[in-house]
Parts: sequence; C-alpha cells; structure tokens
Amino acid sequence: MKKAEEQELRFVQSASQKTGQAVIGILLVLTGMLCFVPFWYIVCQSFSSNEAISAGKVGLLPVEFQLDSYLYVLKRAPFWKAAWITVLRVAVGLPLGMFLMVTAAYPLSKGKRFPGRDFYVWFIFFTMLFHGGLIPTYLVVRELGLLNTVWAMILPCAVNVFNMLLVLSFFRQLPVELEESASLDGAGHWRILWSIFLPVSKPVLATVALFTLVQHWNSWFDGMIYMKADRYPLQTYLRSIIISFNFSNLTPLEQMQLSNFNENALKSAQMVIGTIPILLVYPFLQRYFVSGITLGSVKG
Repeated sequence: MKKAEEQELRFVQSASQKTGQAVIGILLVLTGMLCFVPFWYIVCQSFSSNEAISAGKVGLLPVEFQLDSYLYVLKRAPFWKAAWITVLRVAVGLPLGMFLMVTAAYPLSKGKRFPGRDFYVWFIFFTMLFHGGLIPTYLVVRELGLLNTVWAMILPCAVNVFNMLLVLSFFRQLPVELEESASLDGAGHWRILWSIFLPVSKPVLATVALFTLVQHWNSWFDGMIYMKADRYPLQTYLRSIIISFNFSNLTPLEQMQLSNFNENALKSAQMVIGTIPILLVYPFLQRYFVSGITLGSVKG
C-alpha cells in the first residue's frame, strides 16, 4: 500500500513538473515573439516598396520586394564613417577591456593568499552600485583631452565591474592543484594565468567577450555626449536619423535623390545593416553563454 502511494506521488510530481515546464516554455515563446516581431516588421519594411509603405500595406511579409533602400544606404559616406568609428571602438575596446578584466580578476581570485583581497573586491563592487555621475565623468574626459576621440568612448567603460566579477568567480572555482603544480615546476603568475587559467576559462571569457562586444557596438549615449555630429559612432548616428532626420534639412540635390525613397524604408535598412554584425557573431559564442554564466556561480 505504501509503495503504491509513493508511486502515485511520483506520478503527480512528474505531471506537475511537466505542466510547469510547458507553461514556462509557452511564456518564453511568447516573450521571444514580443521581441522578434517588431524587429521582423522593420526587416519587412526595409525590403518593401515605397508605395506599399506609404499605403500601410506592409505587415509581417515584405510587399513588392526591392533592395533600393539598401543600395542607397550602402552608398552613403556618413553611414560608413559612423560604422568605421564603431568598428575601431570595438577593435580597441574589446581586447583592452578583456585584458584589464582578466588581469584584475586573477589576483583577486586568490582569497586569503592576497592580503586585503576582500577590501579591494568590495571597493570595486561599490563602484557598480554608485556611479560618479554624468557631469563629473564628462569633466574628467574633457580635462584629459579625450573629447571627440574614440578613447572617450573606450576608457570610461574599459572595465565593466559585473563582467570582471564573473571572471573572478569563475577563476575561484578552478582547482587550486592546477596552480600549485605549475608553481612547483617554476611557473610564475603570468605563466600560470596565460598557460593554465585562460585555456580552461573559455566559457566565461567567451561570455564576457560577447557582453563587451554588445556593449561597445550598441552604445549610443556616450557617442552623443563626447563626440561631434560628424564623428558619431554607428548607433548614435542611427538614433540621430530616427529622432531628427528631416528631408527639409537636406540640400536640393539630396532631396531630388531621395524623392523616390520612403523615409521609413531608409531608416529600417540602416537599422538592419547595423544589427547584422552582432547577429553574425552571436551564434559562434552562444554555446559558451550559459556555461560561462553558471559555472562560476557557486563561489563568490
């Protein structure tokens, strides 16, 4: 009798777990659709004809498929200049940020072997909770002579504290025996870091690299503050077009060239092109994403 009750209890628990998983799955699908449908509408709009967009015929499929908006955008010098500034920002900011975060996380992962470690960790963590403020940061950037340079968008956010703590937590859960055996063989800290820690830390490094890449690529606010309009990064440039683009501000020649284009189609095409690089990079790093977040979550 008792065995039958236990089997019935297991069956009920199994059924409730499956029901819970089904509900969670449905909620995730709905949430994904809410995020995907607006972007897909922009894609459809960018491939639709000007007449279809003006008539409001575009839905979840392109109407009268055409590439004219993309061809025009790809010929615009301001777009490519903004894209180049963003690429330069990523090319410099990503390796610099990774180097600083890794070299900060390694000594802080030593625990009691690093005197004052807890003080430094809490001091760094404090900066994640309380920021110096926009105006003081701007004044520092200005006094350093970084305004209207790519360094103004790289140095203030070179070390992301959250990402650094992820790397720190991952380093702390690595077996101490790896480091001790390397030390017995005469390896120094730099050799241990580059030859032992980094090769086994690919999940968290890939995750942090993805976070840093997205941060630099999608950031627009610092570009608006620190850069002049002719040196805007891509996302700031796209925002300026979406918010304040006006055909009446163009020269007669530009107005004549744009007379056959729909404003929304041009904006959509530029947004899609600006999103493509992240969409191309993410699949290569996605398989490390979940493990990079969770593997170092046991130890703090």
